[in-house]
Amino acid sequence: MRKLFRFLFKIILWFFILSMGLTVAYRFVPIYITPLMVIRLVEQSKDEEREMKLEKTWVPIGEISKHMAQAVVASEDQKFLEHSGFDMEAIREALKDNESGKRLRGGSTISNQTAKNVFLWPGRNYLRKGLEAYFTVLIELIWSKERIIEVYLNVIEVGDGIYGVEAASQKFYQKPAANLSRNQAAMIAAILPNPLLWSPARPTAYNYKRQSWILRNMNNLKPVGFGK
Repeated sequence: MRKLFRFLFKIILWFFILSMGLTVAYRFVPIYITPLMVIRLVEQSKDEEREMKLEKTWVPIGEISKHMAQAVVASEDQKFLEHSGFDMEAIREALKDNESGKRLRGGSTISNQTAKNVFLWPGRNYLRKGLEAYFTVLIELIWSKERIIEVYLNVIEVGDGIYGVEAASQKFYQKPAANLSRNQAAMIAAILPNPLLWSPARPTAYNYKRQSWILRNMNNLKPVGFGK
């Protein structure tokens, strides 16, 4: 039993050392691959009708339109600049809705999503959510808000095999992310909840409705201040 506890202690210790070291490194270096990208490549390889592809170009936040950061904050996490990784009010509202039998929803912030996208796998089990909370605390402590947005905009899934707003901008609008207009940024943000179903190239009526809602929120929010 003592050997087992010693073994488990070493595993936990090494997990903390490696996770903190990786988080510190990712504060400075571009992130070119994530667990989700690897999972999607495996899924593509098993489907004979799908082409294996990974379109991704890392760009610094200074080469991304300021409208893009404003759009994702307006769409995904309007208190991003105020909270420390967790929007407690949104979490309480989500729990209340879920307990009352309404459609399940979460209180996920941009920080939560960034932690999940960079370090973890898709899923909704307690282990994954616990690790997501842990990595959220780490990036909020070690990274700046600007770095969190920069990483988020570079690793988000924006289509089948398409990751990051630079690749999305080139694919759907034939221009660099630095030149995205407000409407284009809002449309990219509008499809993020389900990028494998929706596309900025073929917006649905719902996508246009969501884009309009995001544009209104962009006007109502104070400028985020990140981007070109």
